[in-house]
Amino acid sequence: MEEAFLIVGLGNPGKDYAATRHNVGFMALDRLAKCLGIEWEASKKFTSRLAKGRQDGNTVFLSKPQGYMNLSGQSVAPLAQYYQIPNGRVMVVVDDLDLPLGAVRMRPGGGTGGHRGLDSIQGLLGKDDFPRLRLGIGRPESNRDVSSFVLGKFAEAETELLEKVLETAADQLTCWMLQGIGQAMNNYNGDFSPTEKKTDDEIRRDDHSEGDGA
Repeated sequence: MEEAFLIVGLGNPGKDYAATRHNVGFMALDRLAKCLGIEWEASKKFTSRLAKGRQDGNTVFLSKPQGYMNLSGQSVAPLAQYYQIPNGRVMVVVDDLDLPLGAVRMRPGGGTGGHRGLDSIQGLLGKDDFPRLRLGIGRPESNRDVSSFVLGKFAEAETELLEKVLETAADQLTCWMLQGIGQAMNNYNGDFSPTEKKTDDEIRRDDHSEGDGA
């Protein structure tokens, strides 16, 4: 039976924010769209940039909401409802300050971690049972403002690691659609950062235990 998937990347619209840390969700979806060979189009109806394609006989919708971050749910919920996509097949890709750049963590549900975009989506979808892919961006040095950090661009020295993250994210999202979230978590959750504090196996165990308790 054919199924539809909705993958949402969160970020801020506009060229000024294109390569900033807070937009790593947009970057991951751009990479996935390229892998799938699909093009972006503007959608006024859903206040979003949309790309539609096929994956193994199923329909795939990619969405980059174009409104304020804290209103992301006003784009995502109507889109999911219109195409009758259940929460379990709505994946949200977000940046995460609490994970180092290089960390990639998919979970089947859970809390929002204070991310305003996730807060909005969870509020309008009604439950926390939609999967999410968290891409670490790290935290700023103690003397730097968090807002300026997340709205700042990645450093040139971080480019190679960022490329690894985006490549892994695209592969993991594809695996999720083809083989399910358990396999996607087992195969790809990990930390490529040079200062990783946990092994990949430890991260996977944590993700499964957190997901079970959500």
